[in-house]
Amino acid sequence: MKTNKSYTKRIRVTRTGKLVARKAGQNHFNAKQSGSTRAGKRRATSLSLTARVVRRFLPGT
Repeated sequence: MKTNKSYTKRIRVTRTGKLVARKAGQNHFNAKQSGSTRAGKRRATSLSLTARVVRRFLPGT
């Protein structure tokens, strides 16, 4: 089975093997949000994927 390329472009694997993704909702319409909310969106979040999702989208990892 081939790797889903659109899925792999949105995540990054760290040196320790964790999966990190960008937080959603930070492209536009952020002026009305508080500064702490906007700052929190800049940080990446770690993902915990189920074995089924990994087998479906990331078979090579």
